[in-house]
Formats: sequence, structure tokens, C-alpha cells
Amino acid sequence: MSSGGPARARAAAELAARASDGRLLSINAAPPGDIPAAEDARQAAVEQALRTWPDAGVPEHPDAWLLTVARNRQRDAWRAASSRDVALADIVLGRAPGLVVDPLDGIDPEAIGDKRLELLFVCAHPAIDARVRAPLMLQTVLGFEAAQVARAFAASPSAMAQRLVRAKRRIAQARVPFAVPPRTEMVGRADAVLEAVYGCAAITWRESGADSLAGEARYLARTLAAALERVRAPAAVVREAWALAALVSFSLARRADEFVPLGEQDPATWDVGLIAEAEESLRHAQGVGSAMAPGRFELEAAIQAVHVARRHGEDLDDEALRMLYLALLQVAPTAGARVAHAAVVGRIDGPDVGLALLSGEPETFQPLWAVRAELLARAGRRAEAATAYERAAALADDPSVRAHLRGRSVALRAG
Repeated sequence: MSSGGPARARAAAELAARASDGRLLSINAAPPGDIPAAEDARQAAVEQALRTWPDAGVPEHPDAWLLTVARNRQRDAWRAASSRDVALADIVLGRAPGLVVDPLDGIDPEAIGDKRLELLFVCAHPAIDARVRAPLMLQTVLGFEAAQVARAFAASPSAMAQRLVRAKRRIAQARVPFAVPPRTEMVGRADAVLEAVYGCAAITWRESGADSLAGEARYLARTLAAALERVRAPAAVVREAWALAALVSFSLARRADEFVPLGEQDPATWDVGLIAEAEESLRHAQGVGSAMAPGRFELEAAIQAVHVARRHGEDLDDEALRMLYLALLQVAPTAGARVAHAAVVGRIDGPDVGLALLSGEPETFQPLWAVRAELLARAGRRAEAATAYERAAALADDPSVRAHLRGRSVALRAG
């Protein structure tokens, strides 16, 4: 045990719980397929850490400590349940009286990476509603709160929470097996798994530290791409998986503690190692089935590559960005793609043209207001721009983003 005071111990407990959240769940849920029970055991372990570590000190291996407590809590629950039905089970199974089978026996904690990947594919099972597969992975495997998942999918927190509860109930009722599916089934589930990894990266990309979930998204993206290539998945699937790995690495290369708009960032501060990794992953993706049209993640990675070219001393190529966004809108016409396309068009053809493209987008979509504010400011409509910046700030989840947008509003009103 290490010391350092109650505050340090509490911080360590919260960090360990966050970093190992999905790992605890994937190991504890895998044998019986009972996600709610695994979540209860995980929460009990975290609560015990918060009670005991401030006085006893932080254990040398916090993750292992949490796993041990969670597994013991779950074993106690299974034994209590088994003792109620053991006589009937002895008769039906013809085993020695009183024998209690522990579903956790034989589970290797060192195989955490594989278990998490298995659980991702479990959440993409055909028995689960396709609309909730990626959100289920984000909450259950990757440890996000329902409200965070809801924001990522532009849904209300209450509606998303209800969907997730129904999905977990469906897993238990359908007795969905906790195992990597055969190659043919794995390919059919890959899109949902890729979407979940993408969501993880989008939510956490500005987090720093080796234990952050942003780093976990990078690991999962690269591991998944290699796994799909290893099982000889169709070229289109492998290509998109490597493109996603490139996209995640490109995003992490520009990570900073304080928010700065992409066009105002100093390329000298970007991580050249991650950029090189991203560029290699993108080249690898484009070398797989090179005759086929690019998919969503490949186009998004290519957009990032255009921005990152500034790190190599090149000017930003807005015409290349416009072409890539037009292609992306054909493949994935999302609100995010449409708003980003409007921003590029506003820089090329003038702010009024860009503003016209923003009409009809959802008024609760935060990036809409940020881009609208920027284009209004470019058009010299300062009061309207200040109001739009205030609306964008009110919708922002990140305190750093919120502070930046409010600063822009104040500056415009100050004249």
C-alpha cells in the first residue's frame, strides 16, 4: 500500500475505477451473461475502495484489487443463490450433494483485452436492437454514463437509459453467449463495434494520460483492425477498420488540455509519432481492396490528413476538404458532416453561402451554433454572432469549449 493522504487515495480510487471500468465488467459478466449482476459487483468494489483506501492507503495494483473485490462479491451472490436450489440441481445434474459451481473459475484476468473485445461483439448480437448496439457497448463495456451516451447519439438521457435497460434485459432473456462469434457472424457485427469505438474516441479524444479512455479507443481500434484482418474479413470491413484506427490516432495527435479551434492550433504542438502512426494506418487501409470506393471512416481520416498536412509545412487545402465532405455526405449524411461542409464552403465561397447551407439543421446541435457564429462574425454581423456563440456555449459539454465560446461572445460585444 502507498500513502499520500485521503485526497490522493480518493483520487486514485476514482482513476482506477474509471480506467478499469469496462475490464471489470467484461470479466465478471462473461461467464454467466448477467450484465446487471456484474454492474452491481463492480459498483460495490468501487464503493469499498472509496471507503477503505483513504485510511488504508492505495494498493500497489489498484485494478487487481478492484477485480478481486468485485469477483468475491459476485461469488457470494452466486453461492447464496445456489444454496437455495442446490438440492434440485443435485438431483437433475447427478452431482455430489452441495456442490456449488463457480462461473468465474478458469477466467484469466490477464486475458482482459480479449474479454473486452468479446463483450463488444456480444453487444452487437442480432438479438439486440441494432439502434442500441453501439450505445450499449459505450455504457456497458467502456463505462460511459447514459447521459454521455445520449449526447453522443443526440438522444434524451431518459430515452437512452430506457433503451439500455431493455437491451440488457434482452441479453439475459435470450441467453446471448459471451464469446467471439464465428467469422461469418463477426463480420456482420463489425459495423456496430466500429461505431462504438468511434463514439468512444469522439467523447474522450481530449483526455490525457495513459489510463484515459481516449487511449483505450486507440488500442481498441488498432486491435480490432488487426483481428478483422487476421480472420480474413471482407476487404471493405478491414479497410474501414484500419481507417478508423487512423482517424483515432489523427485526433489524439492534436489533443491539448485547453480547447483551441483546429484552424488556430499550432501544428508544432501536434504529436508527430501519432501522426506517423495515423498516416501509416491510412495507407494500410487504402492498400486493402484499393479499387473500392472509400467508406465513412476512410473519408473522415482523409479529412484529418488534409488538416494534419499543416504539420508538414503545407497550407490548408480547403478545396480538397470540400471534395472530401461532398463524398462523405454521399456515404454518411450526418448533421456533423453537413455542418462541417458548410464551414468549409463559407471559407471558400463566402459566409453567406455557408450560412444558407446551415438552414434546416437541428437547433439543439451544438456544432451548428459554433459554425453559425463563426460565419456570422466573418460576415460582420457581430451582434448575431455574439448571440450564436452564447447559444453554442450553453450547449457545450466541455468546460474548456464553453469558456472559449463565451470569450468569443464577450469579445464581439466589446467591439
